Amino acid sequence: MALLLCWTLCEPVSVQAATATATQSLSATLSPIGKVSVPASISLTHVGSTFAAYSSVLSVSYRVRTTPAGAGTITMQAGSDFTPAGGPLLSSGNLTYTCSGSTLGTGCSGTQTVSTTTATPVLTIPSAACTGGGGSCSSSNPNSVSVNLNLVNQTSFATGVYSAPITFTISAT
Repeated sequence: MALLLCWTLCEPVSVQAATATATQSLSATLSPIGKVSVPASISLTHVGSTFAAYSSVLSVSYRVRTTPAGAGTITMQAGSDFTPAGGPLLSSGNLTYTCSGSTLGTGCSGTQTVSTTTATPVLTIPSAACTGGGGSCSSSNPNSVSVNLNLVNQTSFATGVYSAPITFTISAT
């Protein structure tokens, strides 16, 4: 009996293993997108001869992704004329700008006039463009373009401190 018990208990038990696999397909839809940022405020300064223009350089930073068939733009528009009254008038074309130094896309062409009624071009972004990462994307992150502002200095402007809100808008398709 002891021999039979040992044979039953000492015998290795055969265990069968089971393995199962499952496959999952992942999908992500990456849409065109853009983000633009500018400093909260800048000051236009007068340098040079009497009644020379006031000027400043505004650095516009942006991140963007466009589709192979799409494109993008950055525009700017004044929310209102300079305040208080008595100073320069955007509606009279007193504030102009040029664009330079774009790290992705093409800056505006020639001299642009800031408007309270129409968004004016700052940058055109090509199709299949993207910020950062190198390769087919720009190596800069964020990208940037300089807006070179120029405010005429007329003797008819009353002395004082004037301000005007400017809105920058980015779009990507």
